[in-house]
Amino acid sequence: MAGETSPFDAKSRIPVTLVTGFLGSGKTTLINAALTSPEMSRTMIVVNEFGEVGLDQKLFARSSDSVVVLENGCLCCTVRSDLVGTLNSLFHARKAEEIPFFDNVVIETSGLAEPGPVLQAFLSEPTLDGLYRVASILTLVDAVNWPGTCKEHDESVRQVALADQIRITKLDLVSGDAEMAATRLRMDLRRINPSAEIALVDWSSAMVAALLTASGFDAANPDADPRPWLNAEAHQAAAETHDHGDCDHDHDHHDHARHASHLDGKGVETFVLTREAPLSREELQFLLDGIAQNLGSGLLRVKGLVNVAEEFGRPAVIQGAQHLLHTMTWLDRWPDEDQRSRIVFITQGIPRDNLKEVIDLLDRVSARTFKARERGRRASEADKRSTQAQ
Repeated sequence: MAGETSPFDAKSRIPVTLVTGFLGSGKTTLINAALTSPEMSRTMIVVNEFGEVGLDQKLFARSSDSVVVLENGCLCCTVRSDLVGTLNSLFHARKAEEIPFFDNVVIETSGLAEPGPVLQAFLSEPTLDGLYRVASILTLVDAVNWPGTCKEHDESVRQVALADQIRITKLDLVSGDAEMAATRLRMDLRRINPSAEIALVDWSSAMVAALLTASGFDAANPDADPRPWLNAEAHQAAAETHDHGDCDHDHDHHDHARHASHLDGKGVETFVLTREAPLSREELQFLLDGIAQNLGSGLLRVKGLVNVAEEFGRPAVIQGAQHLLHTMTWLDRWPDEDQRSRIVFITQGIPRDNLKEVIDLLDRVSARTFKARERGRRASEADKRSTQAQ
């Protein structure tokens, strides 16, 4: 993280929805439903050739001007080349009126792709960052296969952990009590991701279109409201529940433990760092660099609203994926009277006690270091004034 917001008109960036979900979760079915919707007429769809079910050929033919197929496999493996080049070419072709105008993009990742590297590309590649922004990560979860999938494939857990929207599919195919299965699945998903909106999928074209064209939060728009995007309260509540034994008192404790066992060892944790006093730019940089270096590849996502001392009344928005943090952006005003700094960390493979200890320690070191520097600076200035007076 360094520097200021890129010099472009925030509102001109094209919103992108990433559609993720493990093999067989229904991503391509969702895209096919989208192709029939008139509300999607200004949306460009980018899909993987390696999808487990092909796009409906009749719909594809009718919509071929608005569908691009990446032919070199999994997006998380080719994101630095194919995806960046494709989206850059599409933007300039649109500008030259070589293709129909579009004001939204939907990207369907393969079932084995992780959204982290794709999100990272949008945050760190100057070409993408200047032209596009990720408005939403939508993850589909197969109710039938989820218990086995999440045990065997960490990718599926990370797809859920990074989602803004989660939709449950195939609940009608679950054997036994579907309502109980839905309740337990929601508990699983909420345990991994405390802040995402979780609902059953609605396959109607209007609902699919609304889901895929949501504008989301634009961190580079100084008038945007960051509260739904950050949702620090949900992450804090989840952390407090974990600290109090990870039990819901409305459910039998033994049943809850038995139900949650297939997530054991997946290690997705969330932590909220809250600071009452403003941070200087230098202190914020020091703190975030230290966290990135110490958490390493276990850091899945960071997002926060920070009170920076040098920018009175203008909160900084920070976000990152994996170990890379995006350039700070600024809002023109705080959304409410709460002007505390709140930074949400989502990690995997770092025990919660260790995570809390590392972040708290770095926060204390940062605070003490920069308080000492400030005292030294003031003493130096005082000595200089005293010398001048003599």
